[in-house]
Amino acid sequence: MDNSISNYILAIVATDEKKVLPGGCPVILASDQEEQVKVSLLLARILGGIVHDLENGLYFICRH
Repeated sequence: MDNSISNYILAIVATDEKKVLPGGCPVILASDQEEQVKVSLLLARILGGIVHDLENGLYFICRH
């Protein structure tokens, strides 16, 4: 199994810091949902990943 960085979550974008625990990957806090969507899409482009919406106020970017 390949354990390179491409198999991990690259970033998490949240609006509520209480929903994420520190460690593991970068967490970006957005001030509202509009900023959250924009930042998530920009990060996905920059990092070459895909945005996934967990539908609980968290978005994460990973590479498949």
